Formats: sequence, structure tokens, C-alpha cells
Amino acid sequence: MATAQAALDRLADAQAQVSAHYVVMEDGCIVQMVAEDKRAWHAGRSFWRGETDFNSRSIGIEIVNPGHEGGLPPYPARQIRAVCALLEDILRRRGISPARVLAHSDIAPDRKEDPGERFPWRDLADQGLCLAARAAPIRGQPFTPGPAESLSVQRRLAAIGYAAPESGTWDEQTRLALAAFQRRHRPRRVDGLLDRSTLTTLARVEAALSALK
Repeated sequence: MATAQAALDRLADAQAQVSAHYVVMEDGCIVQMVAEDKRAWHAGRSFWRGETDFNSRSIGIEIVNPGHEGGLPPYPARQIRAVCALLEDILRRRGISPARVLAHSDIAPDRKEDPGERFPWRDLADQGLCLAARAAPIRGQPFTPGPAESLSVQRRLAAIGYAAPESGTWDEQTRLALAAFQRRHRPRRVDGLLDRSTLTTLARVEAALSALK
């Protein structure tokens, strides 16, 4: 939404059929819209690690930002501090693994891009609040993998949680899943194309995920 107030108004409008448990304002104020034990309509059609219907199995946090349509400005530090405090409280109270802190773009890569490439996941990871790994430097150009490498990457993305087909064909669904991975873990270039930087970053995320288990 263009403004925080417009977002709050829409989330409170039953006719809009969209809601979230929490909204974190740009000044760090946190507004609770829905009780945590109630279903909120924030995720829509979604998938992660074989699970669907995340509206009924997750706590939705919306973070005020104009988004891609508004130029995706940086998130204010005070807003991120509030997000971290909220996450820390929720994870502690409910015994949720940091690996289960997900972006809308992770669970619905064909429909959603938020919170976007400028969201500071590293700030959350440094406090143990999410899965993240250092992105590998970008060197060289993207390439089209053959069937064997396509299948390998698809399986690795699926093992992390993404809705990647295991077909050995580099199709649009695979490109969207990889773009979602890049948007979260290697945001300097988000194109859904395979390159050495993405492969190295993928290995680092796999290692980070293994360490969390």
C-alpha cells in the first residue's frame, strides 16, 4: 500500500479479505490486528516443505514499506529493531525454529515479492532470528544448466522448502523458485538464472540450515 494508514484500513476491512496478525510501522510501532490463535488472511495460496494453507498455520507480520511499486526504499533501523523484538518474543513463546521465519516471496514466489531485496535479513540472522548465509560475490555470467544439474538444483531448492519441481527441466516454476531464493539470500542480482554465485550461496544456506537442525 502507498501509506501505512491505507494498509491498516485495508487490513481492517472485511470486504478486502486480507489481514495479518501484526503490522510493524516505519517508526517501530507495532499494531496487533488479529489474535495469534486466530486465522489471518496474509499468505494466500502458498507452499513450503510440503505444507500449504499457511494462513492457518503461521503468524503473519506485515512490515510497512511502499514495496517495489514505490521504489522499495530501505527499511528504517527502528522498524527493523521492532521486527526483531517481535520475532524474538514470538519464537520464544511458541518454540518456533528460526528456520521457520519465512518471507511471503519464499512461500508464494509466483505471486509475491515482499519483503523484497532490501529487507535486511542479515540483521535478523545476527540475532538468531532467521536462517541466512553470506551471499557469495557475483562473478561471471548466468548459464543454462543441463538436465542433470537442473535436477540437482531443483532437489536442493525443494529440500530447503521451495516449490521447485524435480523434473530436470529448467522451466518457469524453477526460475521463480530460484528467483525467490536469490531475493532472500543473494539479493544483488535477482533474475532466476543459475550462476556460480547462486550455487555457492545455495551451499552456504544448506550448511546454515543443517546447523539449525
